[in-house]
Amino acid sequence: MKFWISLVNTVEIDQFIDIARKAEELGYEGITVPDHLVYPAQIDTPYPYTPDGKVWWPHTNPWPDPWVTLTAMGMATRELKLGTNIYLAALRDPFTVARATSAAACFTGGRVRCGVAAGWIREEFDIMGIDFPSRGRRLDELLQCLRQLHTGEVVSHEGEFFSYRDVILSPPPPAPVPIWVGGASPPALRRAAAQDGWLGLPLPHAELKSVTDRIFALRREQGLLEQPYDVLLSPVEPLTKDFLASLNPAGSYHSSVLPWTPSPWGRAPWVEEGEDHSQLAIKFRSMERFRDAMHRQGLWPS
Repeated sequence: MKFWISLVNTVEIDQFIDIARKAEELGYEGITVPDHLVYPAQIDTPYPYTPDGKVWWPHTNPWPDPWVTLTAMGMATRELKLGTNIYLAALRDPFTVARATSAAACFTGGRVRCGVAAGWIREEFDIMGIDFPSRGRRLDELLQCLRQLHTGEVVSHEGEFFSYRDVILSPPPPAPVPIWVGGASPPALRRAAAQDGWLGLPLPHAELKSVTDRIFALRREQGLLEQPYDVLLSPVEPLTKDFLASLNPAGSYHSSVLPWTPSPWGRAPWVEEGEDHSQLAIKFRSMERFRDAMHRQGLWPS
């Protein structure tokens, strides 16, 4: 199991660089950042992952550009992996996505992971003038274009949403940027199975196992089962060796960690009563406590 720090709902962006350095020092595998291109001040679309359909962050949360942010953290580290969870690629065009991801990969020595999903805020798509119901198809086509553009060769494309002839992206990334896909709907799982990894939703163990089993069944159908595949879990229950042993051995498993961030799925147990998790020192302490707990359980990578 490899552990990633999630910066979702962390508002102290001036601390991001120090958090990345500390994560690398402690042996975390990577760090992820969220994304919204434009955040509507009024949202009527129900949030799909809470019982009441309400978001669990204030509308004043900062949303710095994820690829600029990951590049900055990458320049301050040497080995830490850097990912989006998630990047709303369907709100952009293929050239914007390809250039941003390629530049981040070039500056960080190929350490980035492009985590995407179709998105859930209708109002955000309305602001951009992009059709909300077709966002999944738009994302599928955009990912095809991304793979093509990242070759660095002269390429052309004619599709439902994008059309271009004889273009070249330079510089291309030093190696293909892994694409991880979030979501648990049937279209999202088909999309995830066709790419390089799945970004798990906050789910209990039984549901996580069910979803991952379905993904690997889809990969078998697509003839991809023998290829490497990453699964970034977001379990709402404590990890156990038995749970990890029950997962399909065809996957490489990671876990998304919010050591200091309370969420609808529980308080942050690595922050003690009376501690102010907005302080950098408390964030560091919670990261250390989590790592030490995983060590004691034999779950921290050696």
